Amino acid sequence: MTKPNVELTESEWPIIKAVWETEPCTAPAIQEKLLPTTGWTYSTVRTFMDRMAAKGLLKARKAGKLTIYTSAITREQAQRGELRYALKHAFNGALTPMLQCLLESRDLSPAELNDIKQLIAKYSPGQADGKGGL
Repeated sequence: MTKPNVELTESEWPIIKAVWETEPCTAPAIQEKLLPTTGWTYSTVRTFMDRMAAKGLLKARKAGKLTIYTSAITREQAQRGELRYALKHAFNGALTPMLQCLLESRDLSPAELNDIKQLIAKYSPGQADGKGGL
């Protein structure tokens, strides 16, 4: 069963990304992959991965002396959780100020703006697909 409300810590993000790229995997493989950017030791990575398994973010199974890890959450679940966290903490749960902040940053390309317009039109009430609302 997947977790409906996912909130990853800053330290869990690099681990889950590495797991998504290499699963099924072991803690030594993840430690080796993350070492250049994090400097984390094997015991640090193993502790994080065991905690993530206890939280339901990873699945762990024994294969002899090895523990094999796979993700228990999807990239989309993690992204939604991160978005909900930012919305809740930085914008008091209000979507409009968050979108306004994003648009006013001027960091969006014309293609990205067009994609956003199309998404809003697609999910607007009365569209042909029968889905309404954001």
